[in-house]
Amino acid sequence: MSDHPPGRLAAIDYGTVRIGVAVSNASQTLASPYEIFTRRAKDAEAGYFRRLVSTESITRFVVGLPVHTNGRESQKSIEAQEFGRWLQETTGIPVDYFDERFTTAAAEEILLAQGLTKQRRKERLDKLAAQILLTAYLESPERGAAVPRALDD
Repeated sequence: MSDHPPGRLAAIDYGTVRIGVAVSNASQTLASPYEIFTRRAKDAEAGYFRRLVSTESITRFVVGLPVHTNGRESQKSIEAQEFGRWLQETTGIPVDYFDERFTTAAAEEILLAQGLTKQRRKERLDKLAAQILLTAYLESPERGAAVPRALDD
């Protein structure tokens, strides 16, 4: 069980064009897809995330780290950490990082199984990936405390 205070969490599936967002319930037992945010100027992004914190009563962010299968950082995981630092500075809300390997692939598989068109899958993919990330985080006994490891460890 986590030593984090209760409250809603927001998961971030970081991307340079789009950011998938998912939120938990206040008891941190359910994750739901929230929306896909299209990247824009930093001041507009700051406003979006501050409003998200306020309207959804967010107490913690979980930013996905897209590390390599051997556990090493990727360029995208470095960018995601930079974004997480900016997010914490901008909103004043703590940020955890969590291994997001294969969340987008899992989301794509789910959407393909539903028989959705390519356009419908694109409209849902990033927020579903964020939901999968948040669900894994909520189910993890470490809740982001551990550094991602190689898959064969």
